[in-house]
Amino acid sequence: MSDFIPKHLPLHGVRVLDITVVWAGPHCTQLLAEWGAEVIRIEPLSPVQNSTRGAEYTITREQSEKSRGGPLNLQMSYPDYDPGPRPWNRTPAFNSHARNKRSMTCNIATPEGRKIFHDLVAVSDVIVENNVPETVERAGFTYPDAAVANPGIIVLRMPAYGLNGPYKNYRSFGTHMEGMTGHHYLRSYPDLDPSMTGDAFTVDAASGVIGAFAVLAALRHRRRTGEGQQIELAQAENFLSYLGEIVLDYTMNGRSPAPQGNHHPSHAPHGVYPCAGEERWIAIDIATDAQWQQLRAQMGEPDWAMDHRYDSTLGRWRHREEMDVLIGAWSRNQDRDALFQALTERGVIAGPVQDERDLYACPHLRERGFFETLTSPEAGTHAYPGLVFRMSSTENHLYRYPVRLGEDNEYVYNQLLDIPPEQEAALRARGQISVDYPGRAPAPV
Repeated sequence: MSDFIPKHLPLHGVRVLDITVVWAGPHCTQLLAEWGAEVIRIEPLSPVQNSTRGAEYTITREQSEKSRGGPLNLQMSYPDYDPGPRPWNRTPAFNSHARNKRSMTCNIATPEGRKIFHDLVAVSDVIVENNVPETVERAGFTYPDAAVANPGIIVLRMPAYGLNGPYKNYRSFGTHMEGMTGHHYLRSYPDLDPSMTGDAFTVDAASGVIGAFAVLAALRHRRRTGEGQQIELAQAENFLSYLGEIVLDYTMNGRSPAPQGNHHPSHAPHGVYPCAGEERWIAIDIATDAQWQQLRAQMGEPDWAMDHRYDSTLGRWRHREEMDVLIGAWSRNQDRDALFQALTERGVIAGPVQDERDLYACPHLRERGFFETLTSPEAGTHAYPGLVFRMSSTENHLYRYPVRLGEDNEYVYNQLLDIPPEQEAALRARGQISVDYPGRAPAPV
């Protein structure tokens, strides 16, 4: 078992084969790895896993700098906007969830790769994948395939829309599933087309958490019965539970809600308002008459706020749009953080809208030690978001930097599988084992 994993962690001794892409699957295995599971990413060199390590394209430093704020920012915003010799090891979107893991290279869709995969299954506990079902079935690593090598294996499959039905093989990112479930429409703005609403990828985060929970439940079941099993997690269906209030409202009352944007079904004022400085905003939520009176006092009891139309919750809600304009005109001259503190002391629900820089400087997160520093041989030293939860009797922290492509080939092929040197050399010659992608030799330093 991995020498870098603390032996006191609750999942120490559990080996997870990670065949995941993009975010939902990698987030699931990230959570398992953080609490002691040995997670081995199985990564093909050809074809490249799209939207994962960002290796499907090559850009220069100049192109990276020009991408600031663009749609590919997460893939192309390398540290100091420098792709480095091996940019696939410096991609922020991948490195955000790749800590505490191992990586080996192998194309399990090939006959020899499938043999290697089955040998790994025989000495593992869990497989996690979030590929489109037809890809998994065509490659031959479904649960029945894996159970031949290891009857106790647990296989978590995380397709977008399930393992059957007419949408089974639809390929989706999280934003597509948000559209299918109605969330994208709900959070769009009343005065804009839904296509103008930015991506949130909430489905990915939700799927990662419930996927990790499902694996733990299956491990518990196997501990009691000795039985392995397949877990089917249809990500879109999982996310529907987050919209329960909306579903019930339609079921009980026949109401279909309109796009909400920053509005609330009953609270007003409710939104984000500009503050002094560039892109400084504060969120304010008024739910009661008492809170409205406190906000009014903070604004200095302006004449417009004394209008009797605003005295009741219903009145404020009916005139919410005109109130937003008036509050924004006042807040524009206020210091965001000072206003947040003042409103909070008055019992008004408010909070600063923080960007990434604000989060890293947040005094609350810093005092709690949320961010942890990791040093990667290729990506450098950076602060990473820490553990999602903590346990009072189990000390834990981040213990390995984001894994580099093929970094653990020797460990997997030599120690776990005991592959003879001549076979390993043949696999290298055929492009199964490497730390570089074919035709993508490291750039000169």
